[in-house]
Amino acid sequence: MTSPAKNRIIVAHSPDRLARQGAELFQSAAVASVARSGSFAAALSGGGSPRPMHRLLAAEPYLSGIPWRCTHLFWVDERLVPAADPASNFGQAEKNFLWRLTLPEGNIHSMVSPKAPAAAAEDYEQELRRYFASIGSSAPVFDLVLLGMGEDGHTASIFPGDDSAVATTSWVAAVKGGSPDVDRLTLTLPVINQARRIVFLVSGSKKAPVVRSLLADASSRLPARHIHPPNGKVVWLLDEAAAALLPPDLPGCDRRD
Repeated sequence: MTSPAKNRIIVAHSPDRLARQGAELFQSAAVASVARSGSFAAALSGGGSPRPMHRLLAAEPYLSGIPWRCTHLFWVDERLVPAADPASNFGQAEKNFLWRLTLPEGNIHSMVSPKAPAAAAEDYEQELRRYFASIGSSAPVFDLVLLGMGEDGHTASIFPGDDSAVATTSWVAAVKGGSPDVDRLTLTLPVINQARRIVFLVSGSKKAPVVRSLLADASSRLPARHIHPPNGKVVWLLDEAAAALLPPDLPGCDRRD
Protein backbone atom coordinates (compact mmCIF):
# COMPACT_ATOMS: atom_id res chain seq x y z
CA MET A 1 0.00 0.00 0.00
CA THR A 2 1.05 3.57 -0.61
CA SER A 3 2.01 5.32 2.60
CA PRO A 4 1.17 9.01 2.97
CA ALA A 5 4.87 9.79 3.23
CA LYS A 6 5.38 8.56 -0.35
CA ASN A 7 2.80 10.96 -1.76
CA ARG A 8 3.41 14.53 -2.75
CA ILE A 9 0.32 16.53 -1.88
CA ILE A 10 -0.36 19.95 -3.39
CA VAL A 11 -3.29 21.90 -2.02
CA ALA A 12 -4.48 24.66 -4.33
CA HIS A 13 -6.45 27.61 -3.01
CA SER A 14 -9.19 27.32 -5.63
CA PRO A 15 -10.51 24.97 -8.33
CA ASP A 16 -9.09 27.36 -10.94
CA ARG A 17 -5.63 27.12 -9.43
CA LEU A 18 -6.04 23.35 -9.20
CA ALA A 19 -6.68 23.21 -12.96
CA ARG A 20 -3.62 25.36 -13.65
CA GLN A 21 -1.40 23.19 -11.46
CA GLY A 22 -2.63 20.15 -13.38
CA ALA A 23 -1.91 21.80 -16.74
CA GLU A 24 1.58 22.80 -15.58
CA LEU A 25 2.35 19.24 -14.47
CA PHE A 26 1.06 17.90 -17.79
CA GLN A 27 3.28 20.30 -19.74
CA SER A 28 6.39 19.59 -17.67
CA ALA A 29 5.88 15.83 -18.03
CA ALA A 30 5.37 16.15 -21.80
CA VAL A 31 8.46 18.30 -22.35
CA ALA A 32 10.64 16.04 -20.20
CA SER A 33 9.38 12.85 -21.87
CA VAL A 34 9.93 14.13 -25.40
CA ALA A 35 13.42 15.33 -24.47
CA ARG A 36 14.19 11.90 -23.00
CA SER A 37 12.63 9.56 -25.56
CA GLY A 38 11.08 11.57 -28.39
CA SER A 39 7.51 10.75 -27.37
CA PHE A 40 4.99 11.32 -24.58
CA ALA A 41 2.20 8.89 -23.65
CA ALA A 42 -0.51 10.09 -21.27
CA ALA A 43 -3.68 8.39 -20.06
CA LEU A 44 -6.60 10.70 -19.30
CA SER A 45 -9.54 10.36 -16.95
CA GLY A 46 -13.06 11.73 -17.19
CA GLY A 47 -15.19 13.23 -14.47
CA GLY A 48 -15.72 16.77 -13.32
CA SER A 49 -12.36 17.51 -11.69
CA PRO A 50 -10.13 17.17 -14.80
CA ARG A 51 -12.36 19.11 -17.22
CA PRO A 52 -11.16 22.63 -16.30
CA MET A 53 -7.58 21.39 -16.73
CA HIS A 54 -8.47 19.90 -20.13
CA ARG A 55 -9.80 23.26 -21.28
CA LEU A 56 -6.58 24.96 -20.18
CA LEU A 57 -4.50 22.53 -22.24
CA ALA A 58 -6.18 23.90 -25.37
CA ALA A 59 -5.30 27.50 -24.46
CA GLU A 60 -2.06 29.42 -24.21
CA PRO A 61 0.56 29.02 -22.91
CA TYR A 62 -0.05 25.25 -22.98
CA LEU A 63 -1.39 25.01 -26.52
CA SER A 64 1.98 26.03 -27.97
CA GLY A 65 4.12 24.92 -25.00
CA ILE A 66 3.27 21.21 -25.19
CA PRO A 67 4.85 19.07 -27.95
CA TRP A 68 1.49 17.81 -29.18
CA ARG A 69 2.77 16.15 -32.36
CA CYS A 70 4.90 13.84 -30.21
CA THR A 71 2.06 13.23 -27.74
CA HIS A 72 -0.15 10.13 -27.66
CA LEU A 73 -3.36 10.35 -25.65
CA PHE A 74 -5.00 7.26 -24.18
CA TRP A 75 -7.86 6.89 -21.72
CA VAL A 76 -7.77 5.42 -18.23
CA ASP A 77 -11.38 4.30 -18.46
CA GLU A 78 -14.51 4.76 -20.51
CA ARG A 79 -18.21 4.11 -20.34
CA LEU A 80 -19.27 1.96 -23.27
CA VAL A 81 -21.66 4.52 -24.71
CA PRO A 82 -21.48 6.41 -28.03
CA ALA A 83 -18.99 9.29 -28.12
CA ALA A 84 -21.89 11.74 -28.50
CA ASP A 85 -23.37 10.60 -25.16
CA PRO A 86 -22.70 13.13 -22.36
CA ALA A 87 -21.42 10.23 -20.24
CA SER A 88 -18.56 9.49 -22.65
CA ASN A 89 -15.15 10.48 -21.28
CA PHE A 90 -13.75 10.70 -24.80
CA GLY A 91 -16.74 12.72 -25.99
CA GLN A 92 -16.29 15.25 -23.22
CA ALA A 93 -12.55 15.52 -23.92
CA GLU A 94 -13.28 16.03 -27.61
CA LYS A 95 -15.74 18.78 -26.76
CA ASN A 96 -13.51 20.48 -24.18
CA PHE A 97 -10.11 20.49 -25.87
CA LEU A 98 -9.18 17.81 -28.39
CA TRP A 99 -10.62 19.70 -31.35
CA ARG A 100 -8.13 22.54 -30.83
CA LEU A 101 -4.98 20.43 -30.69
CA THR A 102 -2.50 19.79 -33.49
CA LEU A 103 -2.53 16.07 -32.82
CA PRO A 104 -2.20 13.60 -35.68
CA GLU A 105 -5.31 11.44 -35.86
CA GLY A 106 -3.29 8.33 -35.02
CA ASN A 107 -2.13 9.88 -31.75
CA ILE A 108 -5.61 9.77 -30.21
CA HIS A 109 -6.37 6.33 -28.82
CA SER A 110 -10.02 6.37 -27.80
CA MET A 111 -11.65 3.54 -25.85
CA VAL A 112 -15.03 4.15 -27.52
CA SER A 113 -16.23 0.90 -29.10
CA PRO A 114 -19.49 -0.56 -30.45
CA LYS A 115 -18.37 -4.06 -29.47
CA ALA A 116 -19.38 -6.17 -26.50
CA PRO A 117 -17.36 -5.34 -23.35
CA ALA A 118 -14.97 -8.31 -23.43
CA ALA A 119 -14.18 -7.81 -27.12
CA ALA A 120 -13.75 -4.05 -26.64
CA ALA A 121 -11.31 -4.70 -23.76
CA GLU A 122 -9.28 -7.07 -25.93
CA ASP A 123 -9.19 -4.53 -28.77
CA TYR A 124 -7.89 -1.78 -26.49
CA GLU A 125 -5.27 -4.05 -24.99
CA GLN A 126 -4.04 -4.77 -28.51
CA GLU A 127 -3.99 -1.03 -29.20
CA LEU A 128 -1.76 -0.57 -26.17
CA ARG A 129 0.49 -3.45 -27.19
CA ARG A 130 0.95 -2.01 -30.69
CA TYR A 131 1.83 1.44 -29.43
CA PHE A 132 4.28 0.38 -26.74
CA ALA A 133 5.92 -2.14 -29.08
CA SER A 134 6.39 0.70 -31.57
CA ILE A 135 8.50 2.60 -29.03
CA GLY A 136 10.45 -0.50 -28.02
CA SER A 137 8.64 -1.37 -24.81
CA SER A 138 7.14 -4.75 -23.94
CA ALA A 139 5.31 -3.20 -20.98
CA PRO A 140 2.73 -0.39 -20.91
CA VAL A 141 4.80 2.31 -19.20
CA PHE A 142 2.86 5.56 -19.42
CA ASP A 143 4.77 8.77 -18.90
CA LEU A 144 1.75 10.25 -17.13
CA VAL A 145 -1.53 8.85 -15.82
CA LEU A 146 -4.15 11.37 -14.73
CA LEU A 147 -6.67 9.99 -12.25
CA GLY A 148 -9.78 11.26 -10.56
CA MET A 149 -11.50 9.78 -7.55
CA GLY A 150 -15.13 9.17 -6.68
CA GLU A 151 -16.85 9.81 -3.38
CA ASP A 152 -16.72 6.04 -2.79
CA GLY A 153 -12.93 5.94 -3.24
CA HIS A 154 -12.97 4.40 -6.71
CA THR A 155 -10.41 5.49 -9.27
CA ALA A 156 -10.37 4.74 -12.99
CA SER A 157 -13.28 2.25 -13.12
CA ILE A 158 -11.88 0.23 -10.25
CA PHE A 159 -14.73 0.08 -7.75
CA PRO A 160 -14.83 -1.00 -4.09
CA GLY A 161 -15.44 -4.72 -3.82
CA ASP A 162 -14.58 -5.50 -7.44
CA ASP A 163 -11.13 -7.03 -7.89
CA SER A 164 -11.48 -7.82 -11.62
CA ALA A 165 -9.16 -4.92 -12.53
CA VAL A 166 -6.83 -5.48 -9.56
CA ALA A 167 -5.75 -9.13 -9.43
CA THR A 168 -5.16 -9.68 -13.14
CA THR A 169 -2.46 -9.91 -15.77
CA SER A 170 -4.68 -8.23 -18.37
CA TRP A 171 -3.93 -4.66 -19.35
CA VAL A 172 -7.58 -3.69 -19.85
CA ALA A 173 -10.66 -5.00 -18.04
CA ALA A 174 -14.38 -4.89 -18.82
CA VAL A 175 -16.37 -3.93 -15.71
CA LYS A 176 -19.82 -2.65 -14.80
CA GLY A 177 -20.74 -0.09 -12.18
CA GLY A 178 -20.57 3.51 -11.15
CA SER A 179 -22.93 6.30 -12.05
CA PRO A 180 -24.38 5.74 -14.54
CA ASP A 181 -24.31 1.99 -13.89
CA VAL A 182 -23.15 0.87 -17.33
CA ASP A 183 -20.56 -1.37 -18.94
CA ARG A 184 -17.08 0.17 -18.91
CA LEU A 185 -13.50 -0.41 -19.87
CA THR A 186 -10.65 0.41 -17.51
CA LEU A 187 -6.90 0.15 -17.42
CA THR A 188 -6.03 -2.39 -14.78
CA LEU A 189 -4.15 -1.70 -11.58
CA PRO A 190 -0.92 -3.39 -12.79
CA VAL A 191 -0.88 -1.11 -15.84
CA ILE A 192 -1.58 2.07 -13.89
CA ASN A 193 1.17 1.20 -11.41
CA GLN A 194 3.73 0.91 -14.23
CA ALA A 195 3.48 4.66 -14.89
CA ARG A 196 6.39 7.02 -14.42
CA ARG A 197 4.10 9.61 -12.86
CA ILE A 198 0.54 9.45 -11.56
CA VAL A 199 -1.42 12.59 -10.75
CA PHE A 200 -4.73 12.60 -8.90
CA LEU A 201 -6.95 15.64 -9.43
CA VAL A 202 -9.60 15.85 -6.72
CA SER A 203 -11.90 18.77 -5.96
CA GLY A 204 -14.93 19.53 -3.83
CA SER A 205 -16.03 19.11 -0.23
CA LYS A 206 -17.90 15.87 -0.96
CA LYS A 207 -14.53 14.20 -1.58
CA ALA A 208 -12.99 15.41 1.71
CA PRO A 209 -13.91 12.34 3.84
CA VAL A 210 -12.51 9.86 1.34
CA VAL A 211 -9.37 12.00 0.79
CA ARG A 212 -8.75 11.88 4.53
CA SER A 213 -9.34 8.12 4.60
CA LEU A 214 -6.91 7.51 1.74
CA LEU A 215 -4.12 9.83 2.81
CA ALA A 216 -4.34 9.79 6.61
CA ASP A 217 -5.70 6.33 7.49
CA ALA A 218 -3.21 3.49 7.05
CA SER A 219 -6.01 0.92 7.38
CA SER A 220 -7.94 2.19 4.35
CA ARG A 221 -8.60 -0.43 1.68
CA LEU A 222 -10.33 1.77 -0.87
CA PRO A 223 -9.32 1.20 -4.52
CA ALA A 224 -7.32 4.42 -4.84
CA ARG A 225 -5.16 3.19 -1.96
CA HIS A 226 -3.72 0.53 -4.28
CA ILE A 227 -2.01 3.15 -6.45
CA HIS A 228 1.68 2.76 -5.58
CA PRO A 229 3.96 2.68 -8.65
CA PRO A 230 7.24 1.04 -7.60
CA ASN A 231 9.23 3.03 -10.14
CA GLY A 232 7.09 6.14 -10.36
CA LYS A 233 5.80 9.10 -8.41
CA VAL A 234 2.34 9.96 -7.12
CA VAL A 235 1.12 13.54 -6.85
CA TRP A 236 -2.20 14.48 -5.30
CA LEU A 237 -3.62 17.81 -6.53
CA LEU A 238 -6.40 18.90 -4.19
CA ASP A 239 -8.37 22.06 -3.79
CA GLU A 240 -8.98 23.47 -0.31
CA ALA A 241 -12.43 21.89 -0.08
CA ALA A 242 -11.18 18.37 -0.86
CA ALA A 243 -8.25 18.79 1.56
CA ALA A 244 -10.30 20.31 4.38
CA LEU A 245 -10.19 17.23 6.66
CA LEU A 246 -6.50 16.40 6.26
CA PRO A 247 -4.31 16.75 9.36
CA PRO A 248 -2.23 19.95 9.17
CA ASP A 249 1.01 18.01 9.80
CA LEU A 250 0.39 15.27 7.21
CA PRO A 251 3.69 13.95 5.77
CA GLY A 252 4.18 14.77 2.11
CA CYS A 253 1.98 17.86 2.16
CA ASP A 254 4.95 20.02 1.24
CA ARG A 255 3.27 22.78 -0.68
CA ARG A 256 0.15 24.89 -0.33
CA ASP A 257 -0.10 26.97 -3.48
